[in-house]
Amino acid sequence: QVQLVESGGGSVQAGGSLRLSCAVSGITFSTSAMAWFRQAPGKEREFVAVNTRSGSSTDYADSVKGRFIISRDNAKNTVYLEMNSLKPEDTAVYYCAGTLGAGGRRSHAYFHWGQGTQVTVSS
Repeated sequence: QVQLVESGGGSVQAGGSLRLSCAVSGITFSTSAMAWFRQAPGKEREFVAVNTRSGSSTDYADSVKGRFIISRDNAKNTVYLEMNSLKPEDTAVYYCAGTLGAGGRRSHAYFHWGQGTQVTVSS
């Protein structure tokens, strides 16, 4: 059974930082592309960041580039999202997603999803 379990969400003031974690089981993590998406109330789910299967390449949405860092620990089957200089517009439910495919920015490329963790940034 595939499981992706996010943790680390919470409430923070603007300018603060949070680190999200996503523990993965049931898939071959080291050969999976792992990504983070987010969905704010009333908005569509949007791409945040992706780490390729090899872990050697990352890509970020323009809105978070320079502030967020995606990383992975293949020994722990865990992917992380370090979020710095948080803004109120970063408020959303953050989802971890994985695929044995190439991944990318489109949500339909990902077969496995976590339940999400809430991030709230106050001004």
